[in-house]
Amino acid sequence: MPSLFLTAAWKKLLLANYPVERASLLPLVPAGTELDVWEGDAYVSLVGFQFRDVRVKGLAIPFHRHFPEVNLRFYVRYKDEGKWKRGVVFVREIVPLRAVTFVANNLFHERYITLPMHYHAHSSDAAGLEVSYSWKYRGRWNQLSAKAAVPAWPLPEGGAEEYITEHFWGYAGGNGRFTGEYQVAHPRWDIYNVQQYAVDCDFGGLYGPVFAELRDRDPASVFLAEGSPVEVYNKRKI
Repeated sequence: MPSLFLTAAWKKLLLANYPVERASLLPLVPAGTELDVWEGDAYVSLVGFQFRDVRVKGLAIPFHRHFPEVNLRFYVRYKDEGKWKRGVVFVREIVPLRAVTFVANNLFHERYITLPMHYHAHSSDAAGLEVSYSWKYRGRWNQLSAKAAVPAWPLPEGGAEEYITEHFWGYAGGNGRFTGEYQVAHPRWDIYNVQQYAVDCDFGGLYGPVFAELRDRDPASVFLAEGSPVEVYNKRKI
């Protein structure tokens, strides 16, 4: 088994989920994997979350322990010794720290970029939980936000929430020469009941023309997960 690379907590994961044409994702599917679908549809998710207490190989890096991330991801699966592994592929990830971008792109062959970002969360018994992620791209602030009832409730089995959140592998192409696989370990996440949400994102500019039409569409679903500690293991070639 690959060794442990990173530990952290992923907190307040806000996911806006869109069914898309399979043809739009096929050029991005890493070799050896195939699209993983939910009720016949391929999905992409715009995801905002907090990285908390990040440690690389057990070491805390000053000024790089707590930060937000926003990414667009889709879902694949890979058959390993007769068993399916369900994983994610990132179209692009946004963080506010250049060092994080450098490490992720060079060691994990991901597609990080560095942009100005803000994160806000506030919870009260009266107002519930408010969470927002914003990032500045081409001089304009984009945003993903939601209001939810508290407290969170256990993740139901067999539903869309489970399909979206229960992927424990990451896959990325290695400059077209190989596919890298890494494991992400975490417990099941509790889910908040989202009551309102807003998505304002330049999908076409950030993620490519094939995703531009998402800007004018409502997501099929929006989930807010509490999150948990996570462990990310070193990548291997498949």
